[in-house]
Amino acid sequence: MTDRRDIVVVGAGHNGLVAACYLARAGFEVEVLERDSVVGGAVSTVERWPGVFVDRGSTLHVMVRHTGIVEELELADAGLDYIDVDPWATAVGEDASIRFATDLDATYASIADACGRRDAEAYADFAAEWSPRVDAMLAAFHQPPTMPKLARAFWPLGRKVGAGGGELARSFLQSADSLLDAAFTDSRLRAALAWWAAQAGPAPHETGTAPMLATALLMHRRAPGRPRGGSGGLTQALAGRLERLGGRLSLGDSATRITATTVETAGGRRIESRAVVSATHIVTTLELVGDEALRRSAASRLKVGHGMGVVLRVLTDRLPPYRTVDEDVHVGMQLLVQSPGQLRTAYADYLQGQPPQDPPLLVMTPTATDRTLAPEGRHVVTVWSQWHPHRLREGPWDGVRQRETDRLVTALDKKAPGFASSVLATHLQTPADLESELDLRAGNVMHLDMTLDAMFTLRPLPEWSGYRGPNGVFLCGASTHPGGGVSGASGRNAAAVVIRHLRRRRRKA
Repeated sequence: MTDRRDIVVVGAGHNGLVAACYLARAGFEVEVLERDSVVGGAVSTVERWPGVFVDRGSTLHVMVRHTGIVEELELADAGLDYIDVDPWATAVGEDASIRFATDLDATYASIADACGRRDAEAYADFAAEWSPRVDAMLAAFHQPPTMPKLARAFWPLGRKVGAGGGELARSFLQSADSLLDAAFTDSRLRAALAWWAAQAGPAPHETGTAPMLATALLMHRRAPGRPRGGSGGLTQALAGRLERLGGRLSLGDSATRITATTVETAGGRRIESRAVVSATHIVTTLELVGDEALRRSAASRLKVGHGMGVVLRVLTDRLPPYRTVDEDVHVGMQLLVQSPGQLRTAYADYLQGQPPQDPPLLVMTPTATDRTLAPEGRHVVTVWSQWHPHRLREGPWDGVRQRETDRLVTALDKKAPGFASSVLATHLQTPADLESELDLRAGNVMHLDMTLDAMFTLRPLPEWSGYRGPNGVFLCGASTHPGGGVSGASGRNAAAVVIRHLRRRRRKA
């Protein structure tokens, strides 16, 4: 059976859906194919236990609230209801915690109480110095990464901050740790901020991680959001908007082979089109293209990595009972990290092919602000632990699943005594699980490493950085600029490139 569409999008992750919506809004006939029975990929929510709804990937949305996509696509009218998360994070201490609120003055006050006035003033200086740099990064993220466009995004920065190009380059290329060590004295504050910087993947001692640290300033501009009903609220709204724009979403029918203008599916369909957009992992795209020589030559150059972390989803009968007296500690991220040394040791364990023996944790408790997710008297606790290798030195993940589950529960129980006794059920997503369930190759939730040699005009590879990929197939998703995380910028950027391409061809015809 042969069908015809203007454009076929392969993959219904949030970037694929964003691209499809913009393409449909431009008047093209669009169909999105998704192998899964659930829309959204890593931005989806499922009923994990009876009556309990749990995210499969992301839980907190930061970047997408700064792109304008939610407003441009009128996603609130399509059912998206964001709960503002403020305070956005708390560094939980034994007797004093550091509370990061959207309001800068409130954050300064908390840092002053916990760490001293000097560090509070240093945080104010950090916010003032790096805010213009964050503006430039956002401008670069929201357009295809050509050298002229990157230059236009960053060129005005020198005048704004009073620095030359060389000094600006030095500031962007420094490690998060070096910035933190120079600015702050309190190790708890340095550890909390380094832990946030590490969420993109690279360890905070690595070159070029200072900009990852600076993304924390976005949350002082607008609170991060948690869709009511779970992270999948975003992709459900995108799917609804796509249908209203006349697009089609086909779940449970995966692409088996793609070219620049055709898609063959597992269900026996052949779809001819004017353009094909692959919103899948770049490795998956290469497999679908079917050019084995091309796939082999690209494999050694792609920065897929060796795993990133594990996620433990926990059903409990109460929220973690931290010693801290902060009443709103459960609203945002709970940063459970003792010192910068703990982060470095965890990363060293990863390099040796083993899970961290003393894992730093990032905990989220979405049922603290959204009671639609679980019945009364039940809570969902998400525990993220970073730097777990995809391939363990000691053998397959299934052999250590229970041990690592117990390790994470015990680590949280040390910070919140009594937590272990509240646990009713657990679900551990190992790097192997993330790969098999969500097609996150090697368990890398960013698709490719977010290192300097895999960003901007180098992502996924220099020749494919403009959203035009192997054999003429268009690309979007976390494998492309600006990378991983819930932003939708890749989908919108890619849609603009496809629209330009098709309209140029129409004029020539």
